[in-house]
Amino acid sequence: METEKILTVENLTKVFYKKNGEAHTAVDGVSFDLFKGEIFSFLGPNGAGKSTTINMLTTQLSTTGGEIYFQGTSLHDNPIYARSKVGIVAQHNNLDRGLTAIENLIYHGIYFGMSKSDAKKRAEELLKDFGLTDWKNEYVKSFSGGMAQRLKIARAIMHRPDILFLDEPTTGLDPAYREVLWEHVLRLKNEYQTTVFLTTHYMEEPERFSDRVAIYNKGKIKAIGTVEELRKLVPSESIVTLQLEELPPLAMKEILLLDGVNNVSQKDEKTLIVYVSESKSILNRLINWVEERKLILENINLSTTTLDDIFIYLTNDKKEN
Repeated sequence: METEKILTVENLTKVFYKKNGEAHTAVDGVSFDLFKGEIFSFLGPNGAGKSTTINMLTTQLSTTGGEIYFQGTSLHDNPIYARSKVGIVAQHNNLDRGLTAIENLIYHGIYFGMSKSDAKKRAEELLKDFGLTDWKNEYVKSFSGGMAQRLKIARAIMHRPDILFLDEPTTGLDPAYREVLWEHVLRLKNEYQTTVFLTTHYMEEPERFSDRVAIYNKGKIKAIGTVEELRKLVPSESIVTLQLEELPPLAMKEILLLDGVNNVSQKDEKTLIVYVSESKSILNRLINWVEERKLILENINLSTTTLDDIFIYLTNDKKEN
């Protein structure tokens, strides 16, 4: 991975005000760097402020505080320069519904400085790759959600941007087109040193492709690093997922007292994540605990720690230590 910084974020803040004057801080003093040619995943729960952050980084939303520098140039001082260098796949459908699929792509390419012939050639290639050739002359307003998503992705990568912002890009895509997306993303990274800023709820994608991951919650970055570096922040390399028909009030405290248990967190109203230091007999101890309390066990599973487990641990306030 290149060490050249392409984007620097310093103490970025966004405050929204409700009608009654109450302030809501959506982004709370966030700082990080993006490096040329890296895939950077920005992961957080719904409502954590991820899209708000992207909107500020791409000049679509003003900041309340902090600084953003693109290749050393302040976005506040020169937003037009930054816009010319980025591609964006937003969560909402921002295609021009009054244009055909190929017109959307060609006009986008020309806007970013491509000749009409180059834009047409590139558009034809992308339409083929994303399975839209047969609909290239159809108006976008007639497209299904999945077709529109594929076209949004094709449009974002038309001009081979320096930074590609992907905000939940694979939502609505079937597995085949998810692979097509990542084929193009990796080609941009490897051939053009494109930097990719990704948000997603498909944890296998950042685990598989990311150079670095930021775990984000309630407007703040909880941790940032490679997947292996983040894995070290979790109490153990092995976890047990314990799902009961109903969790008793003191379940977490009682399980924490069992031999071999390092920590416990609650995933949802029925499921506990148990971080264990040894796995040979811990399943038996947990099953015995369930039977002693006459609880109904729905599922129990032992596995190595994944990025999904890291995410749950770092963003979950329901933990026993």
